[in-house]
Amino acid sequence: MLSLHAIPDAFSKYECERVIAAISDVPTDEALLVGHNKDHNLRKAELVWTDNMPGMDWVMERLIELVRQANGDQFGFDLREFAESPQVAIYKSSESGHFAWHSDIGGGRLSRKRKLTLVLQLSRSDTYEGGDLEIMPGVQILTANRAQGSVCIFPSFTLHQVSPVKSGIRYSMTVWAHGPAFR
Repeated sequence: MLSLHAIPDAFSKYECERVIAAISDVPTDEALLVGHNKDHNLRKAELVWTDNMPGMDWVMERLIELVRQANGDQFGFDLREFAESPQVAIYKSSESGHFAWHSDIGGGRLSRKRKLTLVLQLSRSDTYEGGDLEIMPGVQILTANRAQGSVCIFPSFTLHQVSPVKSGIRYSMTVWAHGPAFR
């Protein structure tokens, strides 16, 4: 069954803190929906795109390897590229950070080619409340591991959400693997 692939210790605590520190002085963008639409009822977060940040190549290399392994072990999708920069999402309780139920496939040039979604948990789980990544591969809702450094990989067409952050700040990194459109 194509549901999700979990990797509990994909990144060390040190590596996660290193990513958070690297983006801390970088200007953020407001998180938008596919199609560059803004709707704070559906999504409220800040983003940092990491492609052009010096010293972050090692992160993308690790993410690519994790996706390749998961795809070979579980999904078997026709993957061709990583056409979008990894993004760090910052969900702040002071802004009711959240992302309502959605899938990552859209009608855009790149979003229509998304096949797998990878989410890396950067924050320590005790630094925020709420903010759960919930995935609905079928009728049952699964909650992703909140442990710092854990990774969850799932088909990009799968419904998922980040519940509202009630206190603190949740940091996560997302990247997509792309291939020919599903048929």
